[in-house]
Amino acid sequence: MENIDQRYLVQQNKRTEDGKKPPVFARVMRSKEGKFEGVSFIRNKEKATVMTVAEAEEVIRWAKQKKGDAREYDTRIICVGQ
Repeated sequence: MENIDQRYLVQQNKRTEDGKKPPVFARVMRSKEGKFEGVSFIRNKEKATVMTVAEAEEVIRWAKQKKGDAREYDTRIICVGQ
């Protein structure tokens, strides 16, 4: 049985001059069948979705396409322990 490496989060930081905005984390929305439907960004790191690198890249692509103010954020993949 293959061990799937699910230990990554997607974090967004708003670009501000003072840099004091708290980061937000991706929570993935899926259908009952498990199909990717979208992402919401939340402040609570513990409730964020832990995912594989491929899933995290999908989240970033979705956010850049669907989120109107995506250019105002720095989006990156981080390890769960960071």
